[in-house]
Amino acid sequence: MEIKTEAMKRCEVVTVSGRIDSATAPELEKVLLGLIQSGQKNIVVNLSDTEFISSAGLKALLSALMKVRKSVPAGDVVIAEIPSQLKESFDLVGFDRLFKFHDNTLRAVGSF
Repeated sequence: MEIKTEAMKRCEVVTVSGRIDSATAPELEKVLLGLIQSGQKNIVVNLSDTEFISSAGLKALLSALMKVRKSVPAGDVVIAEIPSQLKESFDLVGFDRLFKFHDNTLRAVGSF
């Protein structure tokens, strides 16, 4: 798994490529929570190059989402460019009701 972060005007874009599984999910969670701890409240997670996400990866995303939504002022974590096979996993566990999804990163950034 490879993680790249890019600071934008109103948010941070986190691009994840490869597999997010029980071995790599803690690294993703560390990056996301580190951004939040440094004061970033709005995060776009681009999953266009992600091949697989396990329950541990879903937990890392949920952990970041819950942390920013509880902050004052509240922030958000949105998902951009999710492949259809990963979207099925999000739908199956009900995350389609928690996260906002965007077809491209530009729209996701513009949502803030």
